[in-house]
Amino acid sequence: EVQLVESGGGLAQAGGSLTLSCATSGFTFDDHAIGWLRQAPGKEREGLSCINNGDGSTYLSDSVKGRFTISSDNAKNTVYLQMNSLKPEDTAVYYCAAETLGIGGCDPGLLEVWGQGTLVTVSS
Repeated sequence: EVQLVESGGGLAQAGGSLTLSCATSGFTFDDHAIGWLRQAPGKEREGLSCINNGDGSTYLSDSVKGRFTISSDNAKNTVYLQMNSLKPEDTAVYYCAAETLGIGGCDPGLLEVWGQGTLVTVSS
């Protein structure tokens, strides 16, 4: 069974930083895309970033480019989202998600297994 467990959310001030972690199990971490999406109240889900260590694909949304960085630790089967220069509009529930079907590449819209989410609140 594929499991994704996020941690690291919480309250931050505008301009501050947070690092989200996603511990994974139940699939071959190295060969599949894994990434982050978020959903703010009243807004559509937004794909932020993903990484596929199997073929080297990466994706980072323009909305967070220059502020957020995705990385992974294959030995720990864990992916991270470093979030800097946070803005109040970054307030959302952040989800870790993985593609387990072997499609290849890196597209947040194709990540079909989700974690439970972690809330990030950025105060002004």
